[in-house]
Amino acid sequence: MILRLAVALLAWCCLAQQIHAQPAPASPHSAQAVGWKTGREAVAIERRIDALIARMTLPEKVGQLVLTGRGDGFDIRRIRDGLIGGVMNFVVPREVKEVQEAVRASRLKIPLIIGLDAVHGFSTYFPLPLGQAATFNPALIEEAAYWTGREASAAGVNWTFAPMVDMSRDPRWGRGLEGAGEDPYYASVVAAARTRGYQRGGVAATVKHFVGYGAAEAGRDYNSTWIPTSQLHDLHLPPFRAAFDAGSMTAMAAFNALNGLPATAHRGMLTELLRDKWKFKGFVVSDFGSITELRLHGIAADDSEAARKALLAGIDMDMMSEVYHKHLAGEVTAGRVPMAALNEAVRRVLRVKFHLGLFDRADVDVAAAPALMQTQAARDVALKAAQESVILLRNEGDLLPIHDTVRSVAVIGAMAVPEDERVWTDPAGLGRRVVQPLPDALRERLPAGTSVTYQPAFTKACGTEFSDKAAAVQAAAASDLIVAMLGEDCEFMGEGASRTQLGLPGVQQELLEALVATGKPVVLVLATGRPLVLTWASEKVAAIVQTFHGGTEGRTAIADVLTGKVNPSGRTPMSFPRSVGQVPVYYNQLPTGRPQQIRQRYESIFMDEANDALYPFGFGLSYSRFTYANARVARGSVALNGTIEVMVDVANTGTRDGQEVAQLYIRQPVASRSRPLRELKAFEKVLLRAGETKTLRFRLAAARLGSHDDAGRYIVDPGLIEIWLGGSSRADLKTQVMLTKS
Repeated sequence: MILRLAVALLAWCCLAQQIHAQPAPASPHSAQAVGWKTGREAVAIERRIDALIARMTLPEKVGQLVLTGRGDGFDIRRIRDGLIGGVMNFVVPREVKEVQEAVRASRLKIPLIIGLDAVHGFSTYFPLPLGQAATFNPALIEEAAYWTGREASAAGVNWTFAPMVDMSRDPRWGRGLEGAGEDPYYASVVAAARTRGYQRGGVAATVKHFVGYGAAEAGRDYNSTWIPTSQLHDLHLPPFRAAFDAGSMTAMAAFNALNGLPATAHRGMLTELLRDKWKFKGFVVSDFGSITELRLHGIAADDSEAARKALLAGIDMDMMSEVYHKHLAGEVTAGRVPMAALNEAVRRVLRVKFHLGLFDRADVDVAAAPALMQTQAARDVALKAAQESVILLRNEGDLLPIHDTVRSVAVIGAMAVPEDERVWTDPAGLGRRVVQPLPDALRERLPAGTSVTYQPAFTKACGTEFSDKAAAVQAAAASDLIVAMLGEDCEFMGEGASRTQLGLPGVQQELLEALVATGKPVVLVLATGRPLVLTWASEKVAAIVQTFHGGTEGRTAIADVLTGKVNPSGRTPMSFPRSVGQVPVYYNQLPTGRPQQIRQRYESIFMDEANDALYPFGFGLSYSRFTYANARVARGSVALNGTIEVMVDVANTGTRDGQEVAQLYIRQPVASRSRPLRELKAFEKVLLRAGETKTLRFRLAAARLGSHDDAGRYIVDPGLIEIWLGGSSRADLKTQVMLTKS
């Protein structure tokens, strides 16, 4: 007996040394990829978790489920007491080091998970996620996430609250800028790419917001969502599943109520689907304060009940509401929350920390961190992402690229000269981001002797009021070409920035009309967080260039496109409405029994507007011309468990090299359920030299061409599959294949 006790004691001492040993310093210049361990390593981690939980007191267990942030009320003593499991918004390495040192003063020395909204960069900023989606280049999107993670990790952050994978068909919802647009297949590809990139860069990804947040009624943030089961599985859940399959280590619950039950207390989604069916083994964090908001939703009488319902539903970590800190121990002591449920939540948090390597990771290197920000390699990726995110929506008379005959350019609009390109994070203390103003970038690229003047026209970047309209119009009238950079700044986009009108904010439309009235050709450059209604501009303005805030290199990239140094290749990740009354407008809609045919009254039409989008999903012009021909399938019939092979010849018939986004859409005209008129199932971004033709090959698993019924069952029907190929969701080159049972 004594011998067994001695052996056990020796084993525990060895284990404690493994858990608490001071890690050896690592090179701050090397990225430390993170992700789920497997095999014996994973088994060993579970044993270490068992041993650690066995030593924890009730307050220490609850503490692992508490996420708090810097600012008023933050008390570092709680870390030393083992009462905090994670912190957020610590972005300065010196401050990160302080909380890491506080951990070592605690009894169990369990490291903190340190989170941040590193949504589109840390120090180097990339285009907004919606802008990254406009590239239709998953490898580039993954690299942007990688450099975001690498910079954040160098500053001591080990957890990012991204990617957001919420589907949105409503541009009134301001938070759509964090997503990938309206298509579930494309959003799934992007979700997986961003997840891989973040975790290669050294930070745990958080797939959010689970689930339905992007379907808020009327596009009003935090509003209720009502989603049928079939639509939930066909439209909203696929990007989440793709991110989890790519290894996302954490998830965040949504603010909204889904079909009458707040997502923060939705056991059906958080436990029965996510954990029981999908086998997700990471932890789920609430959104900011959303546990206490269960009272406001009307399903909890007080914070104690809110804490109980959230934990039992599947929320492991409480972000910033302090509800778990204040009430969860009491709920356990009273027997209303089983100790086993608490232990499982703690286990999931500890599992992520172990798999992240936090027990073995060196503290942040305060001295080395600044040199790892905005490296040339990161800025090169930022520039490429910004360049490929630029969408050419209109180019009447080939006004762009700017001709050599243009001797004077007037750049109008305060958005042309930004302070920086951040929307979320601000790593103060690591240096401001250098963003080249658009006028300077144009001067560098236009021929010598071409003058570039600049007038801000309005006082704020969002254009709420004029500073000197007359001076702007006068400068425009005196130029050969007007470049008007307008749009939305952070006050008009992002969380809580829902809009009922989708025109240019403030005085910007008035300014644009005055510029057009000069009679000089106008290039409208937009920097927005969503598609705007551009109907007037599409009739009156010769050229329209759309960006979704291009990041650190955003203005440089715009100049590259305007001057022809770069051939635009961006495509619309969301449909652009003709008017707000069309919203939601999206390409993959279902057919109706009264389709528009001859535009008579008793058809499914608007009396005062066209049905289709002004600019559809997947649309974008180039300085080249691309043609599609000879669409064909390898076999005319394929079994339900087989693979469809589709070929098409794509030619660049223009005089410039360019990138084309070849897109493949399908429709099953007759099935057990009504199917969308078109569904994106494959795409490829391909470089074609002037005059070059390439044969593209797409392989589609027939088993992935089905849909879900009202019970959530996945069904693939035999029958005809129509296939369209082209450069947007309006592709018109068609072939077909027959799906057979065998």
